[in-house]
Parts: sequence; structure tokens; C-alpha cells
Amino acid sequence: MGGVIGIVATEAVNQALYDGLTILQHRGQDAAGIVTYDRSKLFLRKGSGLVKDVFRTNHMMTLKGCIGIGHVHYSTSNNSSPTEAQPFYVNSPYGITIAHNGNLTNAAELKQALFQSDKRHINTNSDSEVLLNVLAHELQQLDKIALTPDDLFTAVSQVYKRCHGAYAAIAMIAGYGILAFRDPCGIRPLAFGSRFIELENKHEYIIASESVAIDSLGYNLIRDIQPGEAIFIDSNSNFYTRKCVESTIYAPCIFEYVYLARPDSIVDNISVHKSRMRMGEKLARKILQEWPDHDIDVVIPIPDTSRSAALQLSYALGVVYREGFIKNRYIGRTFIMPGQKQRKKSVRQKLNPISLEFKDKNVLLVDDSIVRGTTSQQIIQMARDAGAKKVYFASASPPVRHPNVYGIDMPAANDLVAYNRSEEEIAILLGADRLIYQDLSDLIEAAQKYNPSITKFDTSCFDGDYVAGNISSKYFDLNATSHMEATSPALETNSMNAIEIHNFT
Repeated sequence: MGGVIGIVATEAVNQALYDGLTILQHRGQDAAGIVTYDRSKLFLRKGSGLVKDVFRTNHMMTLKGCIGIGHVHYSTSNNSSPTEAQPFYVNSPYGITIAHNGNLTNAAELKQALFQSDKRHINTNSDSEVLLNVLAHELQQLDKIALTPDDLFTAVSQVYKRCHGAYAAIAMIAGYGILAFRDPCGIRPLAFGSRFIELENKHEYIIASESVAIDSLGYNLIRDIQPGEAIFIDSNSNFYTRKCVESTIYAPCIFEYVYLARPDSIVDNISVHKSRMRMGEKLARKILQEWPDHDIDVVIPIPDTSRSAALQLSYALGVVYREGFIKNRYIGRTFIMPGQKQRKKSVRQKLNPISLEFKDKNVLLVDDSIVRGTTSQQIIQMARDAGAKKVYFASASPPVRHPNVYGIDMPAANDLVAYNRSEEEIAILLGADRLIYQDLSDLIEAAQKYNPSITKFDTSCFDGDYVAGNISSKYFDLNATSHMEATSPALETNSMNAIEIHNFT
């Protein structure tokens, strides 16, 4: 998973890109990067860590130009090496950089084909570098000195034919502009906005993973990029768009609404906050139907993403809502910690209970989801240690029983607490007195209510239905092998903790 941003403006974009990545920091905390273009040169800074740690004043001053792209990254391969940081760059043809959110499910085959047929070397374990080289090859095949928007869309149409899986990508082509495209199922989010600069008599454009980055930077949200659509904004702020693939399915990842996106974002014309509120209503209805004589004294959310659902659930149940955990905001999102040991260690550093809210009470804890179960198990024990009589646990989403192959860190079924277990077995394993899961149909309805035109979501981690297709047991076997290989060192550009390359020509 990751967050992407691209800006075409009338003034320097380095600070706006930095601010945008900070807003999107929740989408990735392993690495960050920005590349800008000015006077026939590309300027790149990327490295491991949070945005605030990767960029210093001297780095920002080198990021010159009125056009640029950025990326925040978290690794789905337990490898947070700086070589995996984005944007990636190839100098031929033209000079192309890319920031990509998602996962190519045929990356291994593409990597082999790129070497054997296209004579291109891939230096990292990242499928984003694969996507970049596929795009570069297709542009090179055009064999043109000067590119037109039609040429770019032709190249993207070929990318769609070769690349399977999920990809929301922003590419910058030196001397031309920014090209953005979204996979034919629209699995990962991507939206764009604009604002008019009267002094210059020009529009400025922004493309980002979530609308919150567009709003916060003072742009007006126009719309989401559609599945199979590519947009191109040239360096003079001329805007072009084309649907580059015939067959598309609008099936955004429902986990964006459950957990990944910020609540103040609008993703595919659906309010994340409102969809989470409705998840809470649906959960309350299920509890009242299946457990009408419940003895819940207090509803307590697991901060932060479950608050909207927990608050609405408490209203619907007529049970008091309380904040029972204090979150240390200097600890990253536990779900996207790179490795199980670090994830386990971070839970108690991240949350601390307020004993007064637990002592001698039957507590219903509400979380957005239960993935590996490690966090939930520790939180339940923390509630007991704080004096709770009984600890019930509710998940705003259904049991996560299947690996995610579209860019979320759920690489192996065996890592999932719900895999091959009944809900009763999961409750025992977690140490909960009772466990309540959201029904999948209710989850879909909770999101779909606000945009009925979306008739399907990617719900593969719940039901194993992979909307982009081409997924077999062989894929999971290869994926498990690649995750083990990802721990081996790649060629380092330097010995520092960050890669810094300036003045690409």
C-alpha cells in the first residue's frame, strides 16, 4: 500500500508535495520520496522513514520546479530498504518517474519478460519498478522524438494489456507533464482536482490517492479517475483524458472504507466517515437481533479508525460510549508495521487504558477489523488488566479469511487469525467473552448506500473473490517465496539511509 500525489502548478511545488505526503502519511510510514522537474532536469529525494525524517531544508531547496510527484510507502514484502522507496526512475526513453499504489499480480512474469524480450533490468523486489519499465518500454516502442497525448494514451492501453492486478499510478515524463492511470477495476483510489490562478490565467492540477490531500492543499475536487481511464496534464496545464481499455469493472477495495482511508476523505464519491457510521448501525442491528438481552455496560472504540462505527453503534444500542484508550500518536499504524515482532511490541507502546472506564464493567470493544489477531488479543488482555468484568469484541468488518493480493499487507493465509477457524474458535483464541463480526452483505450496503452506481466492491480478503482475476494457488506459492527472498540485500545506491540523486539529464 502507499499514497501518491502529483501536481502541475504555476510556482514551485516542493512544499505542496511535502504537505500532501504528510496528509497521506497514514497510507505508508516505511519510506517517502519526491521528484520534481525543472529546465530539462529531474530532482529526486527519497529514503526510509516518515516524511518529516526524509526531507530536510537542504533537500527541499534542491527540489526545484513547478511540476512533480511524490509517494509514501509501506512494504508488503517486509523489506523497507531505501532501494524500495519511490518514485522510481528510468532515463530511457525521455526520462520517466513513477509513483504507484497497488500490486501487480503478474509481476514475476513481467519481470522475466522485461529481461528476456525488452532487455530491461529490474533492480529491486518492487512491482512498481516493473510497472515503470513496462510503461517505458511501450513508450519506446512508439519510436518518436516528440510525444503527443494520443501517443501517451496508446502506450497506457498497452500497459493495461500487460499488467494485471491493482495500480493507481502517477508518472512524470521529463519535458512533457504528468500521466496518471488507474487499473480496469479501480481497486486502488485515485482522484484529481484543480484551481484557477487568475494572475497566470491558468489552471493548476493535483492528483492524489485521497480527496483529503486535494482539499487540504486548497484545490477543488473534480472527480475520481475512473477504472481504465488515463489523464494527462502537460507542463502548460492543458488537460487530456481517455478511457484506455474496453472492458472495465468498477470495484474499489472495500478495505479503503473499513480502515485504509482517512475518515475525512471521499473515495469514489463515498464518504468514508458516513460509511463507517453505517457500519456501526449495521453492527448494532445484528447485536440486537442475535443478542437482545445483552449486558453491555459501555462501548469503547480502538482508536482511531473505529471511532465513527463505535459511536454510531452505541447510539443504536442505547449504551454509553466512552474513550477508554489513550493513543500515543508518535507510534505508527500497527497494522502496517513491517514485521510481526515489531507489530507485537508496538501495541502496548501505542495504547494505554483508562482504568476508570473498564473497572467492574462489561465492555464492548469495537475495532475496524481483525487481521492477524495479535493486536486484538493484546487489547482484550489490556481491558481485563484494567478491571473489566467481561470483554466483548466487535469487528466493523467480516472475518478476514483470505490473503489480499492488491497491495495490502496480508501475504499469507496462515497469518490470518480467521483462516480455517470458526468465530467461536477465534473468540477463544483472542480471549474474548463474545465476538461479533459484521456480515459481508451489511458491509457492502454500508458503503454502497452513498454511491449506488458502484454495484461491486473488491471484497477478496473476506470472500476470496479476486475481482481482477488471474489468481491461483500457484500465485500464492510464488508470493510466499518472493517474500522470503525479499529479505536478501539488493544493490544499494549508497551506504546512507536515504537515496539522493540530483540533476538527472
